[in-house]
Amino acid sequence: MTVLHNPVIRGFAPDPSLVRVGDWYYVATSSFEWFPTIPLHRSRDLAHWEYAGHVRGAAPGDSLAGVPDSGGIWAPSLSWDGERFWVVYSVVRSVGTPYFDTDTYVSTATEVSGRWTAPRRVRSHGFDPALFHHEGRLWLLNLQNDHRPGGRRFAGIVLTELDRETLNPVGDTHLLLQHERLVEGPKLLWREGWYYLVLAEGGTGFEHGVRVARAHALTGPYELDDRPLLTSRDDASLPLQKAGHGELVQTPGGQWVLSHLTARPVRTPQGPRCTLGRETAVQAVAWDEDGWPRLPHGGWHPAVEVDVPTRPEPLPAPPTDSPPEPSPRPLAHPDSLLGWPWSTLRAAPDPSWADATSRPGWIRLRGRHGPESRWAHSLLAQRITEHRAEAEVTVEARPDTFTQAAGLVLRYDAEAYLSLDLTWAEPEGEEQRGQQWRGEGRTVLRLVERDEAGTRTVAVVDVDAGAPVTLGVTTDGAEARFWWVRGGVRVPVGGLLDFGRLSDDHGSRLRFTGSMAGIHAVDLVDAEFTADFTGFRLICR
Repeated sequence: MTVLHNPVIRGFAPDPSLVRVGDWYYVATSSFEWFPTIPLHRSRDLAHWEYAGHVRGAAPGDSLAGVPDSGGIWAPSLSWDGERFWVVYSVVRSVGTPYFDTDTYVSTATEVSGRWTAPRRVRSHGFDPALFHHEGRLWLLNLQNDHRPGGRRFAGIVLTELDRETLNPVGDTHLLLQHERLVEGPKLLWREGWYYLVLAEGGTGFEHGVRVARAHALTGPYELDDRPLLTSRDDASLPLQKAGHGELVQTPGGQWVLSHLTARPVRTPQGPRCTLGRETAVQAVAWDEDGWPRLPHGGWHPAVEVDVPTRPEPLPAPPTDSPPEPSPRPLAHPDSLLGWPWSTLRAAPDPSWADATSRPGWIRLRGRHGPESRWAHSLLAQRITEHRAEAEVTVEARPDTFTQAAGLVLRYDAEAYLSLDLTWAEPEGEEQRGQQWRGEGRTVLRLVERDEAGTRTVAVVDVDAGAPVTLGVTTDGAEARFWWVRGGVRVPVGGLLDFGRLSDDHGSRLRFTGSMAGIHAVDLVDAEFTADFTGFRLICR
């Protein structure tokens, strides 16, 4: 046996959908407003995971411009029909309204790291769709959303058969189950005469959980298990919180495992804060004598350390008329400076960012909209994966107006970020009254914090115009401190900042992503100002 340590995919990797194909396990996770769309990871032992590509083209038109924070691509469901991979997902264009305004799409590929078909829209009852392949037929599961005043926004789980080639609906849509507690994220499996419906229960916060229902007939009626399969809602001291949104998978040796999301909060005077977002975890599962799935260590609390098989058992020889199992190609890590683990907002990175400069190892960003835009960003960011982290980068730029800036940013979304930027300011002692248009002024580092109450300048530091400057930030739990390098020495900029505001749990808005560290450039007037960056590093420990 091998002992895995949860979370197995750390930092902003929510809503994991797990599938096994031969000796390999694959996981798809939500990407929301970020690119690459639908990151994919793979493992042979469930303990050690590596990036395996993404569903390229999942966003129609390769753009999510205008989608709100924490909108975009929710809860992809990955499956395998014996010949190809399928992924179904919703693009959510309204957050915090009764409508959600979802479009649900299906795409397929013969290899996860290969070419995915152009997304095709299918019925969009709500978010959290899934596909069930059974006896040569294809079924679409979905949450039903009732947007009407007085309606139940989570109005049950529905099932529709789809034609495998056209993806058009076949027959009626069936209501499988309704429950007084919020249920979503349905997954179906067939085992020993039962159809098992695996549900996310209680919302995606600290009340989250996994509940199972079952029926002898596909369309029901379904009976709910009288207890959760997994939750941490009854014990705030557990290191893994928000445990829910699960999927059951059988190993080659016949054992069962459950993938699920979880979060590791830090404790603050304002309450727990999950600055890393929701992450991917795996639990072992056994079946009790009554045919219900259970955690073998007892109860329903997620375990940090889990025993899993060390090596896959040999698979039985497939029937001669079965297609051969795919042999995954070596991972195609981009040789560009802009590949994983970099992410961008609402669109893929502009290729010119990597090759617009003749300086090897440098990235040049051309400034566009500001950090609160939902349209056109010049930003590259990486996931923060541990509660102690340090990011550093050297930037060279020549801003000559306050509408130009470039620097280092900690970002959750448009209303939660911290940035230390190289920019322009009026001469010392002169009132801030807009651009002076006289060629005067100074080059400064401006530290800004943004939360739901607005944007505030924390500190301003003069630096040499035109000279490269190294910027850095250190996070420890719910605290962040920025600094810059002068004469080889780190000089703090401002004091300790509240990193806990960059979390799922701060404020009253729905938030579903995670904190990122990255670089950005802004030019609000001409979109021509450029900044060169090198030496970016993010160390999480």
